[in-house]
Amino acid sequence: MKTDLFDFHLPEDRIALRPLWPRESAKLLEVSPKGDMSDYHIGDLADRLRPGDVLVLNETLVIPAALSAMRPARDQIQSIDVNVSLNLLKRQDKTAHLGALDGVTAQDMTIWQAFVKPSKRLKIGDPLILDDVLQARIIHKYGDGRADIAFNMAEDDFLSHLHHIGQPPLPPYIAARRDVDAQDRLDYQTIYARQEGSVAAPTAGLHLTQNMMDTLKARGVDCVHLTLHVGAGTFLPVKTETLDSHIMHSEYRQISDRVADKINRAKSEGRRIIAVGTTSLRALESSALKGRLIAQDGETDIFISPGYDFQIIDGLLTNFHLPRSTLFMLVSALCGRETMLLAYDHAIKNNYRFYSYGDGSLLWRKAS
Repeated sequence: MKTDLFDFHLPEDRIALRPLWPRESAKLLEVSPKGDMSDYHIGDLADRLRPGDVLVLNETLVIPAALSAMRPARDQIQSIDVNVSLNLLKRQDKTAHLGALDGVTAQDMTIWQAFVKPSKRLKIGDPLILDDVLQARIIHKYGDGRADIAFNMAEDDFLSHLHHIGQPPLPPYIAARRDVDAQDRLDYQTIYARQEGSVAAPTAGLHLTQNMMDTLKARGVDCVHLTLHVGAGTFLPVKTETLDSHIMHSEYRQISDRVADKINRAKSEGRRIIAVGTTSLRALESSALKGRLIAQDGETDIFISPGYDFQIIDGLLTNFHLPRSTLFMLVSALCGRETMLLAYDHAIKNNYRFYSYGDGSLLWRKAS
């Protein structure tokens, strides 16, 4: 399929720069299996579900992956110090780069892939200074703004240190319009986050407050948890001319035996499975075999687009996504491309707020 089939125009004033407060006041657009649309609020979610429904939550925890560094001058005549911004993307295997940092053992080194700016002013081998104790070196460049960076700390120490020097990794469409602040440390994290490792939030879950969780439980809705560590590539537009040419990024996911058994039992009893966020959906569908969920611990690069045959989920709670993004293609697979283009047009005309801090949608798998 052509990528431009998933394009649409979004006015800039529809991009949310802050979440609404209280969270329950955000809008919720429900799309039925037949494509009918109804306007609600997030606070109405429990009423839109049935007793026995299963909500699947991604309990990944966002790390403070936005960092500032300095590349020292290469010499005193032709070069100056360069301020560098880093946005961590994914932990890399360090076995092939044991000599990346002089005097640092493999046990005391961590390698991450990151977006770096200004990429053109950095070379392989350049040192980076982040603070008095954390230093790094560029060990590989990809040519698209990404680089592999070796840090002089073991993984656990490095992650702990990030909480002292890092900032929440807000998406570029927010970060370009305002500075990150202390409120984002609360806003850009779900209340049930437990497993550290994401460099972007599973944003549908940002809507859920403790009051809503209590209401869902009282309604008889069951909640289960899995983990998928979200990569920044999730939100990027597809730049290839066709979907077949797109190379999907991979992400780590973990589904326990207990959760797999619980979901399989619910499906056998005819109860509905609703993914909270596209991350939960990708974790589930990438772990399906002949209609059953299999416990998994590893990477997935599943790319869901129209024509995909869903095996596990019946519904999806999600935000509104970027044009030409893999996420808009995913919801088009679930509900139909024409239906989703109409739904997004409805949302734009009715002042819905888009993207990570925006409003939500409750999408039901299209009728076959």
